[in-house]
Amino acid sequence: MILDPNAPGFDHLEPRDREAIEATIAWFEERGKVALKDADRNHDWYADYLAFQAQEGIFSRFLTPARDGGGDPERRWDTQRICAFNEVSAFYGLAYWYTWQVTILGLGPIFMSANEAARARAARLLQGGEIFAFGLSERAHGADIYSTDMVLTPNESGDGWSASGGKYYIGNGNEAAMVSVFGRIDGIEGADGYAFFAADSRHPNYELVRNVVNSQNYVSQFDLRDYPVEPADVLHTGPGAFDAALNTVNIGKFNLGFASIGICEHALHEAITHADSRILYGIRVTDFPHVRQAFADSYARLVAMKLFANRAIDYMRTASPDDRRYLLFNPLTKMKVTTEGERVIDELWDVMAAKGFERDMFFEMAAKDIRGLPKLEGTVHVNMALVLKFMPSFLFDPDPDLAPPERALAAGDDEFLFRQGPARGLSRIRFSDWRAAFEPFAGVPNVARFAELAESFKQLLVDAAPDAEQQKDLDYLLTLGELFTLIPYAQLILEQARFVELPADTLDQIFDVLVRDFSAYAVELHGKTSATPAQADWARAAITRPVVDGERFDSVFTTVRGLAGQYEMRP
Repeated sequence: MILDPNAPGFDHLEPRDREAIEATIAWFEERGKVALKDADRNHDWYADYLAFQAQEGIFSRFLTPARDGGGDPERRWDTQRICAFNEVSAFYGLAYWYTWQVTILGLGPIFMSANEAARARAARLLQGGEIFAFGLSERAHGADIYSTDMVLTPNESGDGWSASGGKYYIGNGNEAAMVSVFGRIDGIEGADGYAFFAADSRHPNYELVRNVVNSQNYVSQFDLRDYPVEPADVLHTGPGAFDAALNTVNIGKFNLGFASIGICEHALHEAITHADSRILYGIRVTDFPHVRQAFADSYARLVAMKLFANRAIDYMRTASPDDRRYLLFNPLTKMKVTTEGERVIDELWDVMAAKGFERDMFFEMAAKDIRGLPKLEGTVHVNMALVLKFMPSFLFDPDPDLAPPERALAAGDDEFLFRQGPARGLSRIRFSDWRAAFEPFAGVPNVARFAELAESFKQLLVDAAPDAEQQKDLDYLLTLGELFTLIPYAQLILEQARFVELPADTLDQIFDVLVRDFSAYAVELHGKTSATPAQADWARAAITRPVVDGERFDSVFTTVRGLAGQYEMRP
């Protein structure tokens, strides 16, 4: 379950795709950890990495939809191999994942566009090794696309526009061959005035201001000053531009969870190898009870992250206009998986202690970089507000004719992602019955206990539903949302566990953690000043101890301890 560069696996990928993954691993390993850490510390632009991917044709092959791939079967948008590359690139550092991630975002509005010339240009540029950028956020408004100050003014000849305004927090904005820029057309009110157009970062009217972060990542601020926009540069106008923005986020920000997984996997290798080789007070560090608990919990959380995220791929790849369940599991991958990644690093850091600060440790990078992932989508509350829209349908109105999708491992082009349509109607999306995922595991003690808690939460919403004021109280809803989130999170963990035949002891340990998490959120709900007496009574009753099993715990810890010395990045 934990990525080992010595035997990376990814057996579900095509041979050429596995070769690309293994070539990436080999490039990093040949470069070594000293060079990796020096580049991070010096904020070096990753030109050597981009030259490597250009030579291998990875971005071109992996990020060109088949429609625009010129008939080359290796050029396709295949979420399975994209997520594998997410994991591997982040395993060696957030910067290498980030330049790939923001290229994906920049390509979204282009490949969703009816502008065939722009799509063909993007495909040619990808073949040349170029990178792309997504010009959405602004300094004053963040990602609030209702309030953009990027204005396109019609020119005097009436055959184009002049764009002026600034964008902020735009990855790759220093080098992108095409920047998908969101703005509004002057004089057109409301959604009809929105527009997406392509800009070139090398154009003289494109002013690169600075890198706004203290990092190896180049996260730019740029200004357009009377930038000429021709009809051939326009990607979307009107409500379609708004939809393209949200649908691009659906595609691109899904990758955040897999970046968190990759970072945590490398950190776990380093932490267990360090701890298992240390003797303190005559005792091996991994024999201390609190250390064993930290490793068992962090391993359980990391395996759960990976199970959920890999199962979410299936929902993405099998989506259609009639099946948009991915729109729930997508923000959970962005939000829940990445926040769990923070918890994994925190638990490991309690073991690493001062060692985690040292300049020659990967962990020092991991502890810094893992914080950014839940926040690259804005904030957790943005995703939680989205997730809550699905709660009534998910819990109370399952579709009896809808089944969980089959595994989507076969090579293919995920063309629906580029024709998602209007980003509306979320509350009308139907789901299969979440309880079906629990049935095969009724004999696993903590799965059964968690199922009882999930049912009790559903009953809470019947007996003591949030009133009108509470439904406006985001502080209250965030805690309620955390409780709800655990249920679809658990569902996909179980669905994937069945596919991969996860050992029962590991699954039980995962749900030991989830039971404790549920209880912690119940305590939080109990403490809310806005909670009603009935809600507080439910919260007290929901504080539940997981089923304790010493043999199961020892078995899981032995699995984690077996990772000690298995992988260490060459100097």
